[in-house]
Amino acid sequence: MSSIVDTLTDPQTLLAGAVAVGVGLTVISVGMPLLERNEMTTRMKAVAGEREKLRARERARLAAERAVSLRAEPKAYMKNLVDRLKLRQALSDEKTAERLRQAGYRGQAPLTVYLFARFVMPFACFAAAMLYFFVLAKLDIATNMKFVYSFVATGVGLYLPNLWVENAISKRQQSIRRAWPDALDLLLICIESGMSIEPAFRRVADEIGAQSLPLAEEMSLTAAELSYLQERRKAYENLAGRTGLEMVRGVTTALIQAERYGTPLGQALRVLAQESRDSRMSEAEKKAASLPPKLTVPMIVFFLPVLFVVIIGPAMIQLFGWK
Repeated sequence: MSSIVDTLTDPQTLLAGAVAVGVGLTVISVGMPLLERNEMTTRMKAVAGEREKLRARERARLAAERAVSLRAEPKAYMKNLVDRLKLRQALSDEKTAERLRQAGYRGQAPLTVYLFARFVMPFACFAAAMLYFFVLAKLDIATNMKFVYSFVATGVGLYLPNLWVENAISKRQQSIRRAWPDALDLLLICIESGMSIEPAFRRVADEIGAQSLPLAEEMSLTAAELSYLQERRKAYENLAGRTGLEMVRGVTTALIQAERYGTPLGQALRVLAQESRDSRMSEAEKKAASLPPKLTVPMIVFFLPVLFVVIIGPAMIQLFGWK
């Protein structure tokens, strides 16, 4: 045992053992990467497969949305009421149809539902207000004031369909505005790779559907119009009219000029994509700059009282001897 202990405590033996361990670790660290399999190809194939599955799922969802929107028909009683009272001439014009298209409601069926809602909602709101003030609510209000409030509810009901459409337009434009620079980049890549404008629009519509379904619908519709309309300029103008965005109108103007005069489209799309991206960034900066004034009232109402209680509470307890 003493010889074994002397051997283990010998400095030369310890040094040799340390050198052997270091050499072994070096060999392992150098040799392990050579022995491992290269899984990059397998992983890239798996990622590509998942990407194709996501694209197929988005295409199926987009096709389902289109099918539902194309098959949507108004109820028979709505159509009969609108036709009998001639509400199309009384309550609608070209601007009304344009606003409905910007909200994503195309065709005559959404227009019929909109006109029916504009006619029925005032009466429904008036009846609901009368039921509330005279039957359900036990309010100490004069009878004439109850009628006044009911007529105010009637006016609100008259504008409710317009508010609904404006809200839908705002949400749709926001979605298109956020995805438009990326769509322009994809369109630029497709055009510079040698594709014509119709397949480029279809390809971009398939790719951008995961980010913005409204923009995918608009680009698919534009690709279809480019195929069958006699004037391609009309398809670009329709795209700008359906979106109602200045950034889209600028791109359609560039496309019309390139179609008419044969000017290069790649540089124009690159500049317009950068301008759209800068506009999106400036909008985000504007929202960030407006955040401190918006937080002033919540800070005063909710945070400062709690902060005062936390700071002054212990001193008040010691001062008054509370337990």
